[in-house]
Amino acid sequence: MLAELPANAEILEVVERSAPAAAAAARGLARDAAPRALERALDLGWRWAVPGEPDYPQPLRHVSDPPLGLFVRGQPLAEALSDRVVAVVGSRRATPYGCQVARMLGEELARAQLVVASGMARGVDAAAHQGALEASGLTLAVWGSGPDRVYPPEHGALAEAIAVNGILLTEYPPGTPPRPGHFPERNRILAGIARAVVVVEAGVRSGALVTARLALEEGREVLAVPGGIFSPLSVGPNALLRSGAQPVLETADVLRALGLSPASLEHKRDDAGGARQLLTAGESATADELARRSGREVQEVLAELLQLELEGAVRRLDDGRYCRR
Repeated sequence: MLAELPANAEILEVVERSAPAAAAAARGLARDAAPRALERALDLGWRWAVPGEPDYPQPLRHVSDPPLGLFVRGQPLAEALSDRVVAVVGSRRATPYGCQVARMLGEELARAQLVVASGMARGVDAAAHQGALEASGLTLAVWGSGPDRVYPPEHGALAEAIAVNGILLTEYPPGTPPRPGHFPERNRILAGIARAVVVVEAGVRSGALVTARLALEEGREVLAVPGGIFSPLSVGPNALLRSGAQPVLETADVLRALGLSPASLEHKRDDAGGARQLLTAGESATADELARRSGREVQEVLAELLQLELEGAVRRLDDGRYCRR
């Protein structure tokens, strides 16, 4: 078999013949394909940013493997907010508990004037974005596909909401499908842009653990939400905790890890009021219980719960109790 391989001189000859062709192909791509991709992105409402421009996030300029450029839609990430980005990541197949925790973290971090970042995937990612949007805060989504390929496709409305009230980022040109290899690459941008990464639920092979590892390599804070020992989706965060990650038992833990005071968070929470605020993440309660907590009439609480159910903010369980979505 080895005798059939070309000699070194023959290999060099092949390389010399192919190198000019490869160079010509690259020049043609830069001359023809790149302008078309930029024009297509502009038509879709995206703009192109390279390091040194305002649209290119400041933290990415100092990571080990920065993207050469980014397609951006929405608001630019102001330099004053570039050190206030927290990534909330986790399983696409999150449990209701995991989604509740992610939504709570997204909402309360946004109320504390932090930027909530994630990958707009199903499960934990989507819940974190939705929580931040509900608080009228700034949220940032990093895609693993081109600007014209919303993934997953059912998150089209979420993408539009983020474009209005936040930032969409991708390094892939228009027409690029969401290939499996793109998501680890996407995760390096999430890890690099964030000052801290919070893992909510993650299986042993979850991409969220890749994000956490990359964050550690870049010197970012890594935190994890503890989970039940019998749940496969708790393996990831519990392993991170065993390895020294900081536990998240409440949103204030994230603020403390960043050296921020949780006082403003408590103030915002107290001011929010309403039946939904009386339901803590992961619990369920009857209308009677909520009425007793708030000192209001049961009929008044029921009317508010019905409105919140129609809005998708709470869910009525089979036993008549209510929980936060």
